[in-house]
Amino acid sequence: MDKEQLITFAAKELISQANLDVINEVFSTDYIAHSGDKKYQGHDFLKRWTKQMHSAIQDITVDQILFLSQDEQNITWQRTLTGRHVNNLRGIPATNKKVTWTEIVVSRFENNKIIEEWVVSELAGELMLKQQKK
Repeated sequence: MDKEQLITFAAKELISQANLDVINEVFSTDYIAHSGDKKYQGHDFLKRWTKQMHSAIQDITVDQILFLSQDEQNITWQRTLTGRHVNNLRGIPATNKKVTWTEIVVSRFENNKIIEEWVVSELAGELMLKQQKK
């Protein structure tokens, strides 16, 4: 698989299907995710994140992936996701409403696996908007 195919495969399998088996196939054991000033590491983080998302957002799907730029090691891409917010997520109470949000991701590859990512997500803002409209 090329890098775009690997990202598409990982997003659909991990996010839409909660298939944790793809983690070993797609992500380096030295994986690091950056979100704002926070840094998360390893396969255990990916498993916890996937379980947390699927617990809080029912029927989560990746609706669109748009590749923005790439070089030999990095791909910048955007994903649009949808689901129903059914459980508390990081202190934001469930709204039981459908939510759609966009994330920008920069994925860095090493040895044909994702080793590092930088993620900017508008999920928290979207959930808070839904909370206000309750």
